[in-house]
Amino acid sequence: MRRRLLRACGVVTAGGALLLAGCSADDGGAGGTGGGKGGGRGGGKGGTSASASAPPTASPRPTALPFTPDPKRVPKNAADARRLALEIVAGPESWGPDFVKRTPYLSDPGSWPVLDANCQWQTGSLPRSVLASVTANSEIPATPGKGPLRVAATVTVHRTETDADWEMAETLEEALRCPDQQLREGERVTGLGSLGLPYGIGGNAHATDSLNESGFYVNDAFKGRQGYSWYQVRIGQVTMATVVKGAPGRTEDLVTVLTQAQVTMEERVKKQMGATS
Repeated sequence: MRRRLLRACGVVTAGGALLLAGCSADDGGAGGTGGGKGGGRGGGKGGTSASASAPPTASPRPTALPFTPDPKRVPKNAADARRLALEIVAGPESWGPDFVKRTPYLSDPGSWPVLDANCQWQTGSLPRSVLASVTANSEIPATPGKGPLRVAATVTVHRTETDADWEMAETLEEALRCPDQQLREGERVTGLGSLGLPYGIGGNAHATDSLNESGFYVNDAFKGRQGYSWYQVRIGQVTMATVVKGAPGRTEDLVTVLTQAQVTMEERVKKQMGATS
């Protein structure tokens, strides 16, 4: 399953601590409408003259990811884009020592998931704006007393950065439109909330855009609600997403699980496309 930033720190509360990371601390330092924290407007105690000592000049904070792709390594066609996606996508070795490939492991090259008007995921065809998209499915298999911990990583190579940006916006809006979603027969997610963090906001110093989703995963194969976390970033014309669905008996921190695979993919895209830091 996959999904499609509004450039604002909007948050919808849901069942995951990942969504509770606020934007206000960093926004204040950015000189937004609310003013900076400790901005000094009005001087110090006791009416000290503002001219007594000049405040230090703050260094400007970067407003864009320091990413410079090599034009020769930017994919121009579907074949090149698929090769790039396969180099980047996180397999079981990127998730941890206990993960293995699921069957089927890789998604159909021509498929594209679509969330319909009834909040059900359907299989569609690849949009013209997408050169290639690859999803790799992994898991820790079920053991006595523990269900399977299932994860997936998706890499999508768009024709342009603008196309990739639209995918990020659509992904965020899907959780707002459909907080409850049917993944497939017998599987659904509920209580979804989402948070979008552009570069430089809320601790995002690693990607052009990022977004988090979390909620609850329900599977007819076992009782109760489990944790659900989705994380997606954009670097240039490439979007990368990781998702983890909890299971009974599993005590792993879902955010920690998906972060390892996500960081691996971000490092790979920068290396493959010749980024500089």
